[in-house]
Amino acid sequence: MTTAPRFGSDVYGTRLARAAQLTADAGLDALIVSPGPDLRYLVGSRADTFERLTALVVPAAGAPRLVVARLEVPSLAESAVLDLGLEVDDWVDGQDAHAIALGALAAGSAVAVSEAMPALHVIPFAEKVGATPQLATPVLRELRMVKDDAEIEALRTAGAAIDRVHARMGEFLRPGRTEREVAADIAAAIVDEGHTGAEFVIVGSGPNGADPHHEFSDRIIEGTDIVVIDIGGPVEPGYNSDSTRTYCFAEPPAEVADAYAALQHAQSLAMAAVRPGVTAESIDAAARDALREQGLAEVFIHRTGHGIGLSVHEEPYIVEGNDLVLRPGMAFSVEPGVYFSGRWGARIEDIVVVTDDGGEPLNTRPHDLVVL
Repeated sequence: MTTAPRFGSDVYGTRLARAAQLTADAGLDALIVSPGPDLRYLVGSRADTFERLTALVVPAAGAPRLVVARLEVPSLAESAVLDLGLEVDDWVDGQDAHAIALGALAAGSAVAVSEAMPALHVIPFAEKVGATPQLATPVLRELRMVKDDAEIEALRTAGAAIDRVHARMGEFLRPGRTEREVAADIAAAIVDEGHTGAEFVIVGSGPNGADPHHEFSDRIIEGTDIVVIDIGGPVEPGYNSDSTRTYCFAEPPAEVADAYAALQHAQSLAMAAVRPGVTAESIDAAARDALREQGLAEVFIHRTGHGIGLSVHEEPYIVEGNDLVLRPGMAFSVEPGVYFSGRWGARIEDIVVVTDDGGEPLNTRPHDLVVL
């Protein structure tokens, strides 16, 4: 069996210790973490969720342990579980896995579960504890929101890889091709340039560019189209890229050029506003206020950004009403857009990491409306 790439065991050991401390600080007796990004963050496991319970139990006091069906034990070799010397409680069909996971926790214990845990397991835990489990999100969010040096380096690698794909856009994006054809070539290039897969590919041509979450279709791209390309995927050990640029095939009409110039200015102001000590919503306001001054507030229809890491979308969210204070190590997108329904749209997106005195952009491709 080939072991999947992951960080060194010392990284996961530090994370587990921090998780236990935050669990205690939150007044909880234990976290129970099921397969998904949270489990991967804590022990490097890529386990999937099945009807058989796999769960990492992190008590506020005492050693963490993993509960896993015996037939799934070989999969632990890819994780840091064995290197860390964690206790493994394996079980076989017919045993009560949820009772094994709870172990010595008393009835009424304050237990929190990861948000990816299915109801199939949450409900048995609730029945056995005698109380509805809390969400572990506040604890796990605090852990995952601030990236350590190893994570930031992985995000840099991902950002450079997706920049290389955007640099090749002239190979794929041409009038006469369908969005689907272009998307297939982009997906292959995402892998060629160092990702393990294409997590998403958006090719929004002409009126489809006015739908921020359009993926791709059989629409034939026309020479007068404005085309939004939003792409990303993971690089080992699982950290994601996400970058958007907007393209065209001829000099755009004045209306388009003016709106795009306003968008470019708004995105640059939001990027420049990134620094520790300011709030997440202030970054959103920097972009939104600039577009409002140009009469474009009504066509900017989504938040300015989202955190990124093992998940493409995670905390912190760069949105009005989020008064979270930014700290060094937080990583998120800055991606204002303008969308003219039935006509065209544009978006500019970079990933940025908060540094000690500002922000480090992880994408460096030009922000101009690129004429191919």
